[in-house]
Amino acid sequence: MRILHTSDWHLGKNLEQISRIEEQREFIDCLCETVEEQKIDLILVAGDIYDTYNPSAAAEELFYDAMDRLNGKGKRAVVVIAGNHDNPERLCAASPLAYKNGIILLGYPGSDAGMYKISGGNIKIAHSGPGWLELCVPGCEYHAVIIALPYPSESRLEEMLSRQADEEILQKAYSEKIGSIFSTLSQNFRDDTVNLAVGHLFLRGGKESESERTLQVGGALTVDPGLLPSNAHFVALGHLHRPQEIRNAPCPAFYSGSPLAYSFSEAEHSKAVYIIDAVPGEKAEVRPLYLNCGKPLRRWIAEEGIGQAIRWCEEGRDLNAWIDLEIVTDRVLTAEEQKALRTLHPGIINIRPRLKSEAVEVTSPGSREGRKIDELFKDYFKYRMGAEISEELMGAFIEVLNDEDGEVEADEAEAS
Repeated sequence: MRILHTSDWHLGKNLEQISRIEEQREFIDCLCETVEEQKIDLILVAGDIYDTYNPSAAAEELFYDAMDRLNGKGKRAVVVIAGNHDNPERLCAASPLAYKNGIILLGYPGSDAGMYKISGGNIKIAHSGPGWLELCVPGCEYHAVIIALPYPSESRLEEMLSRQADEEILQKAYSEKIGSIFSTLSQNFRDDTVNLAVGHLFLRGGKESESERTLQVGGALTVDPGLLPSNAHFVALGHLHRPQEIRNAPCPAFYSGSPLAYSFSEAEHSKAVYIIDAVPGEKAEVRPLYLNCGKPLRRWIAEEGIGQAIRWCEEGRDLNAWIDLEIVTDRVLTAEEQKALRTLHPGIINIRPRLKSEAVEVTSPGSREGRKIDELFKDYFKYRMGAEISEELMGAFIEVLNDEDGEVEADEAEAS
């Protein structure tokens, strides 16, 4: 049985207000080509399909199109679980249609895939129960037994883990609860089946990046990887955006990561899906298939100032990339300079000046009395930024100040 593991699509996610939907379409095209070329039998999607609870129509349309193409009208089984970004009900709303072709959508821990019947193709649910299913996959002589654990928040587990606020106690209680779920459900694994688990959670030891919104408060929802089922051929994980193996797990356990880089902290990360070849009674073979979809993210640091940044743009550096640009300078960049840079390279997302440090005379608190607010603001700006404030920015400050004074006078007149 050949399995493909992917996750964290975050359909509809923007980069600093820049839509990535076309790049996400490119990924789906690439994924659909891959499952054909690699002759995939089963696809596991480990959560965070969408970026928000209320995805756009374009994001939902792309998801439905992806499911239809990946499934190939009953040719391949697809199992999708909800992540912490997904609305479980909304994700699973299409289940009456999806299940007919062997697309299994699971929103909550304890969801039973047997609620709907598969009527098309050779995909069949042989057995199922809350949190697990046994799947008959076309072209495979062996069945797959799958533990499915959509994002298990306290509310989705429908119980309070501990009434004590101590972080260590909460951590232990949550981890033990997840371990108990895996221990119970793995009793359905057999020697004559391919035994799999798919979950959206944070295992201790996983490497994070800035684009993941915090899954836990103070680490309270972190799971001990030693509690994963030791007799699983493979555990497909979602939530962390960097492809990685959890090496201290008792079985092969991998995060496939996001298909696109969603923050500049991922600028140098490779992106991948995993392909798993598994037969009962033998160790699974796991290999990454690296992706080249969407625009890469790049960080530029112009140590020599704005002239160096302009030169890079004119040379066509990283022309097909999104750019986070930092410029070392001794003054604030003007709006015209920033506009010129973005005209030369439309992929520039952020422009941040890093002002050269220099000794600045700090005004003592006693010397502030009797001074005008604009003078104090000039001193503060020089203290914080290490440079004199520009006339343009100072004018904007005075304008805001005058607007606020006008509002105060109007309020006082109305009150009188």
